[in-house]
Amino acid sequence: MSDTPRPEAVPVLHLEDERFRVTEWRFAPGAQTGWHRHGHDYVIVPLTDGRLALDLPGGAQSSAALSHGVPYSRRVGVEHNVINAGDALLAFLEVEVVDDAQAAARRALLERLMACFNARDLAGLMGCMAPDCAFHASDGTLHQGPEAVRAAYAALFDAFPDAAWTEGAHVVAGETGLSSWRFLGTRRDGTKLDQRGCDIFTFDGDLIARKDSYRKPG
Repeated sequence: MSDTPRPEAVPVLHLEDERFRVTEWRFAPGAQTGWHRHGHDYVIVPLTDGRLALDLPGGAQSSAALSHGVPYSRRVGVEHNVINAGDALLAFLEVEVVDDAQAAARRALLERLMACFNARDLAGLMGCMAPDCAFHASDGTLHQGPEAVRAAYAALFDAFPDAAWTEGAHVVAGETGLSSWRFLGTRRDGTKLDQRGCDIFTFDGDLIARKDSYRKPG
């Protein structure tokens, strides 16, 4: 076995935006990427025919044949060292979906927000909101800043002691999130509400910068 270090594969970045990153990897014979763990779902599009050798965790090894133009996909979390096992130049495009992890984190945030509403957890709710946050209530009132937002949430709990948000569903697209729900609550005068509604969110990183609420009268 040779002790000569393997040459390094050469990455060439072709495109990077808020949604995708496209990198061309070029391998001389015997070249390797080095050990890495993929942080995103990705698609490989071979630009040449060839064969990869794969070093895997735990000392395992594998191989894969590449056919020019025939893509395949892998999910986040794959860990390996990729080596050109052939005697000719090998190249492929790696297309990463770079917003998948952030979108998952934001969906989890919306789930946590709804859980905090149902638990009447004001501290938890404000932990989901950005420092410069706003809440546009379904009656049209705009509450600007964390103190005003916290007070508005507290007033909602006071007005509906048994408030519950059920049948929640959450979608995230870029900087925007949408939660739909069914609101059940009883006012202090005994009036019961059963309404459908939704919130439209604007994110600041992994926190909520703005929450716009809409409820359908009923």
